[in-house]
Amino acid sequence: VELLRSLLSRTLGLGGDKAEPVLDELSLAGVSRFLKSERCKNIVCMVGAGISTSAGIPDFRSPGTGLYSNLQSYNLPYPEAIFEIGFFKKHPEPFFALARELYPGQFKPTVCHYFMRLLQDKGLLLRCYTQNIDTLERVAGLDPELLVEAHGTFFTSHCLRASCRQRYSLAWMRERIFSSLVPKCEKCQGLVKPDIVFFGENLPSRFFALLESVSGVWGAPNPTLQTGFGAGDFWGPPKVTVGSLCLLRDVAWLGDCDSGCLALAELLGWKEELEELVRREHAAIDAKGGDRDGGNPQKPWGDEDKDGGNPKKGLGDKGKAQSD
Repeated sequence: VELLRSLLSRTLGLGGDKAEPVLDELSLAGVSRFLKSERCKNIVCMVGAGISTSAGIPDFRSPGTGLYSNLQSYNLPYPEAIFEIGFFKKHPEPFFALARELYPGQFKPTVCHYFMRLLQDKGLLLRCYTQNIDTLERVAGLDPELLVEAHGTFFTSHCLRASCRQRYSLAWMRERIFSSLVPKCEKCQGLVKPDIVFFGENLPSRFFALLESVSGVWGAPNPTLQTGFGAGDFWGPPKVTVGSLCLLRDVAWLGDCDSGCLALAELLGWKEELEELVRREHAAIDAKGGDRDGGNPQKPWGDEDKDGGNPKKGLGDKGKAQSD
């Protein structure tokens, strides 16, 4: 109640106190001045499919170009079935056929991904929440400890049998997918699924464990929320309507993500640095050939993550201080 009262007081001027403007101007220029001020210390990015479309990865729902408009060849009862956990357990073949077309390692991060990398390198990024499962945030160099993959990731896979839950690497899964095999567990022959969130599955525990950085502003998520890969929404009913903040702090860029990031970078004096980062990193990816998956796919997996891992493991004192 106190948090709600304080928030309403600061943003709407209710309760006797005047509202506190966050930006001196509701524009990208105003945002850039705030980012350069001492008031801006911890930035949270929340991103989705739009930041990867310029890399060549289709989104889900755009008419004509989205994935759901182009699944006729898979003979599905309806497009979303390909990402439903119940359908997958009975008919995994359509998903793995689609996965060959979209598999991580075939695409390069975009300007938007590298803008977030710059925020990290400059010590401004508190956390990045992503709905994407393409691993491009990792490929761009975002620290996994600052990354919350809200719809899971292709980076790891697990056996679906509750009594097993053997973990497998991206390289292991890649080998089977491109051999047109349905991945089966080497220990129990159970079906192995990439750790992406299908319809009918809960969001990763790490998502809920690390919400303190945004929960006071954006509204707390519904802890029972079930969503899925491409569902397009990972927030439950908000405590405070986001629209109530618009007059004091919200700025919309009505354009493509990369152009918006370049425009903001120019205002910040980072444009040349950002463009050079993109050129350098893309050249490094090309030089490495097919190894673009954002990590060491040959790293052996132990048994420490059979239960999904400790979502707070590795945050350390710095992470705790930032969250506080």
